[in-house]
Amino acid sequence: MAFDPFTIIMLAVLAVLIFFMFRNSRKRQNDARELQSKVVPGAKVMTNFGVFGTILSIDEEENRVEIETTPGTVLAVHRQTVARVVEPVATEAEDEPEAIEGEPEFGERIDAPATDEAPETKKSDD
Repeated sequence: MAFDPFTIIMLAVLAVLIFFMFRNSRKRQNDARELQSKVVPGAKVMTNFGVFGTILSIDEEENRVEIETTPGTVLAVHRQTVARVVEPVATEAEDEPEAIEGEPEFGERIDAPATDEAPETKKSDD
């Protein structure tokens, strides 16, 4: 039984497709496992529908999570709606940008020459 080149190419493409399907499935399982390990009471989370809040309690039997969105507002949602755990991002305090040499200051007119002295007024002798 001889295989023509077209059949060999089709089998190779099928093998590559199956490889990527298994790889993607394994990656999703790892991501889900990691998310579930981070979902604990006190964690700040975001739900699938975009609500941010803090987990108050988790009911394993009912797959229910209670999330406090604002002080006094508690939502009861299904555990699978927790999309991700929000971790605080450390941001650096940015200083004011330095003026580039030759660039005008904010509010300075471009056509006026930059001088430190007040403009002189012409006095007339009457």
